[in-house]
Amino acid sequence: MAHAPLISASVALHLAAAAALIARPRIWPWALSAVLADHLLLAAAGLWPRSRLLGPNWTRLPAASAAQGGVAITIDDGPDAQVTPRVLAVLERHRARATFFCIGERVRRHATLAREIIARGHSIENHSQRHLRYFSLLGPAAIAAEICAAQDSIAEITGTRPGFFRAPAGLRNPFLEPVLGRLQLHLASWTRRGFDTVSGDADAVFGRLVRPLRGGDILLLHDGNAARNRGGEAVILDVLPRLLGAVDAAGLTPVTLRQAAGA
Repeated sequence: MAHAPLISASVALHLAAAAALIARPRIWPWALSAVLADHLLLAAAGLWPRSRLLGPNWTRLPAASAAQGGVAITIDDGPDAQVTPRVLAVLERHRARATFFCIGERVRRHATLAREIIARGHSIENHSQRHLRYFSLLGPAAIAAEICAAQDSIAEITGTRPGFFRAPAGLRNPFLEPVLGRLQLHLASWTRRGFDTVSGDADAVFGRLVRPLRGGDILLLHDGNAARNRGGEAVILDVLPRLLGAVDAAGLTPVTLRQAAGA
C-alpha cells in the first residue's frame, strides 16, 4: 500500500540521515536537527484533525454527493441511553439520515439502542473501542487492537461492519493510515464542528455549524459526552432541530457517509 507523501518523505529522510552519518559522522548535529524537525512536522500533522498529510481524510463529501446537495450530519461518542433515543426521534420527525460514530464498548453496553439506530436507516461507524484520550500516542499494534475491537463489536451487535473511522478527538499519528488501509476503512473528520462537548451555548454551537452551510459539508455533533445547556439538557437536543431546519431551508439533503460514497 502506498504511503502518504509526508510519511514517504519522512522515511526517505531517516534513511538519508543514516547514510550521511555513516559516510561523515561529524555532521551528526545537522542530521539530528533534520530528524527532529521531521518528527515535529509529523506530530503537528497528527494534531490537525482535518489534515491530509498523514493520508486520505474525508473533510467534505465526494463531489458527486456535494453536487446533489448532500450534507452529512455525524454524531459522535454514543450510543447514550438518555440522549440517543431523543436524537433518533428528532431525526425521524425531519426524515433525516445521520452517521453515528460509535464507541465499541458502548455499542455492546447498549446493543438494543445500536440496533435501533440501524433499523431507522442511519449508519454506525467506528470511533474506536474505548475512545482513549491518548489514542494518538499509541503504537501500531495498540491502534490496530482498538480499531479491530470496535469493528468486531459493531459488526456483532448490528450485523453491519463499519466502512469509516474517526479518531478520538480527531487526533492521530503516522501509524493509523496503514491500519485503516488493511481494514479498508476510510478516515473521516469534518468540515465544521460545533464544539458541543465543551459549550452548552446552543446558539454558538449552531452558528459554528451553519456559517456557511453548503452541499458537501460534514458536520459534527455529539450524543455522548455532550455538554449541557442551562436546563441540563444535552445541547445537541437544542441544536439538531434547528440545524435540520437550516439544511432543509437551504435546499440540502442529510445523507450518511455511506450514501455519499455511493453517490
